[in-house]
Amino acid sequence: MPFSAFDGKFCRRVILAGMVLCLPLVASFAAEEESGPLAGHSMHGDAFNEGPRQKAFLMGQTGRVHFPITTKSAKAQKFFDQGIGQLHGFWYFEAERSFRQAALLDPDCATAYWGMAMANVNNAKRARGFIDKAVFLMPLVSERERQWIGALAEYRKEDKRDDKQRRKDYQAALEKLVAQWPDDIEAKAFCALQYWENNSKGVPMGDKQKVEKMLNTVLAAEPLHPVHHYRIHLWDDAKTATNALNSAARNGFTEPDTAHMWHMSGHTYSKLHRYSDAAWQQEASARTDHAYMMKNRVMPDQIHNFAHNNEWLIRNLNFIGAADRAVDLAKNMIELPRHPKYNTLSKGSANYGHQRLIETLVRYEMWKELASLGQTTYLEPLDNKDQEVRRLRGLGTAEFNLDDIAAGKARLAALERLKPQIEDEVKKSAKKDIKKTEDESSAEEEKKAGDAGKQKAKAAPKADSRIVAVDNAIAELQGWVALKAGDAKGAREAFARAKDLPKERLSQIEWLLGDTKKAEQLALEAVKGATNQVQPLAHYVDIAHRNGQWKEAYDAFFRLRELGAEIDLTAPVFQRLKPVAADLKLGTDWRPDLKRPADFGKRPSLASLGPFRWEPTSAPAWSLPDAENRQQALRHYKGKPVIVIFYLGHGCPHCIEQLVAFAPMTEEFARHGISLVAISTDSVDGLKETAKKASTNGGFPFPLLSDKSLQVFKAYRAYDDFEAQPLHGTFLIDGAGEVRWQDISYEPFTETDFLLAEAQRLLGKMRNPSLAASPATVKEGGE
Repeated sequence: MPFSAFDGKFCRRVILAGMVLCLPLVASFAAEEESGPLAGHSMHGDAFNEGPRQKAFLMGQTGRVHFPITTKSAKAQKFFDQGIGQLHGFWYFEAERSFRQAALLDPDCATAYWGMAMANVNNAKRARGFIDKAVFLMPLVSERERQWIGALAEYRKEDKRDDKQRRKDYQAALEKLVAQWPDDIEAKAFCALQYWENNSKGVPMGDKQKVEKMLNTVLAAEPLHPVHHYRIHLWDDAKTATNALNSAARNGFTEPDTAHMWHMSGHTYSKLHRYSDAAWQQEASARTDHAYMMKNRVMPDQIHNFAHNNEWLIRNLNFIGAADRAVDLAKNMIELPRHPKYNTLSKGSANYGHQRLIETLVRYEMWKELASLGQTTYLEPLDNKDQEVRRLRGLGTAEFNLDDIAAGKARLAALERLKPQIEDEVKKSAKKDIKKTEDESSAEEEKKAGDAGKQKAKAAPKADSRIVAVDNAIAELQGWVALKAGDAKGAREAFARAKDLPKERLSQIEWLLGDTKKAEQLALEAVKGATNQVQPLAHYVDIAHRNGQWKEAYDAFFRLRELGAEIDLTAPVFQRLKPVAADLKLGTDWRPDLKRPADFGKRPSLASLGPFRWEPTSAPAWSLPDAENRQQALRHYKGKPVIVIFYLGHGCPHCIEQLVAFAPMTEEFARHGISLVAISTDSVDGLKETAKKASTNGGFPFPLLSDKSLQVFKAYRAYDDFEAQPLHGTFLIDGAGEVRWQDISYEPFTETDFLLAEAQRLLGKMRNPSLAASPATVKEGGE
């Protein structure tokens, strides 16, 4: 029976049983693989399987740095220096790529593998794999390089030292490097970085001025060295952030190609409540990342700090009143391709996008837009219960404010049904955490028992926060039920139980309940607690004006104008200020020109850095023969989406497992208008060998195509340039020929249910052009 004839339930049984039923099938040709790593896996070991596997290029603007290494390849030295600059910019993904390119040019360059280990600061296992390779080649490099390698190898060594001691030892090794090689400014740079990193992990750095002096020594030698990044981190607090203003003005220019270096200046400006300046930096970072990703076909959340930058940008856009841009970017974060490894509703852009979208729409009382989005993929029902709490609360609040009482009550009922499910998950999670700690008990029973108690105490607040969130949501909607029913006492009691309501929201509620003085008092308190934030200030202007407090209202309005160059005048909170602007004869657009402080310095235009939103890119065209030597082309799928699977030939067991996993799902994909096609490294004759693997089940129900030359593999970057071998790839291409989702790896992607659901989500979304993709809506006095 061919796969296409299977019914849905039987498909499921085949998938589940397939791993068992197909084991003999796979075993029958496993011997066909040569001894050594599996197809797609690195010949150098597990550490090399992950990370970038496509060649690097010299970007040109990744830092004025030089770290001399032992190599006869001038180009290897250039790529190595590029990697060092990228390390300073925390661009670890590209730093590893640069170091891999250096190793490709000079395989005996031990220090290139040290660089790869340095680029895996957040992955100790991979870092150890790379540093082991560096140690093996260490006799071939200089004494100075051997010290660098030895210091990191000792730090990464698995032994009985705790993390703090390990960090102290590493710091001492770096200090020794600084002392022994006084002209090596990179030693000073990395030593200063380690002081800061250790301080954040419980190993005090001591006098900050000691670190400042070290950084200034580097900057004296190279004024645009990327250690400006570390100066910003060193003084990253509200009391001392002014110390970093000089670096904040320069940091992006030290590495213009590195998005995070634009982002970092936003730390300083945010700490100083200069939210417009901070937003500029973060938007520069977002645009730089978007341009890089779209050019190099990298999925957004593969890049460290990308989602964090964009969500912080949305927060700062909220602070300056740019509600339209905040909503637009939050929507784009939700639109981005999701992946089980790096972008889910629990982590990455999807998580942040949902939070910031609801937060913005509620803050700016955009009730109609919020309610309408409940009917779209932006705010569709979610399996993630924590996100669902936020969604139900936001939609319910909007519906009550739109006087859709029945819909609001339905959201409340849904929250009340959700609460016991969350409570049950919290209890199970707490028990699991305690059991895990107890299972780790070994020799020191008393100490471990104490640790278990600490773990229990630590776990409880984190778990309880989920219950607090749903309690707050229920309480707020109960407050709206009472308010709409005219029960002022019941409303106040319910809203009081919602502990997270900001004071400007409580002010609005008190106004609706008739206590206008209390509303004004709360509005003023909100302003005092939100320095330089325009939304609480605009609300206070409105309330004071409606209460007849003319002087207070006008004074606050003039302060609002000073901050309001980027305000979205269409937002309801600003629409309500029309009578105030009319009193002062300021016209309908009362915003001033945007002017930056002198210490901000000159900046490039934001548009020159890249697009405000990430968008999918065009899929490379292909035309390939099938097993009957008939040509099939991507253009044949024009107007309808297609999943393209790149597999590594009939002799690859886990490739066949992937095809077997997708085969019974073919009809289900087809029901949603999605075709499947598989492209192989095989020759045309080799395709017939693949078909034989499933001949007892009627063959594979989708076309198998030959790309023996690997040209299409390379065009889609499903190819390891460093080891000259093809990689597994799975791509979703929409009817317009754009790549909407991809997975390129040393292992084939087999989560068919996930991909079907994600394809439906991505393809079901109407393309949403940017409402205000750049500061063009701002009356600029020049950037």
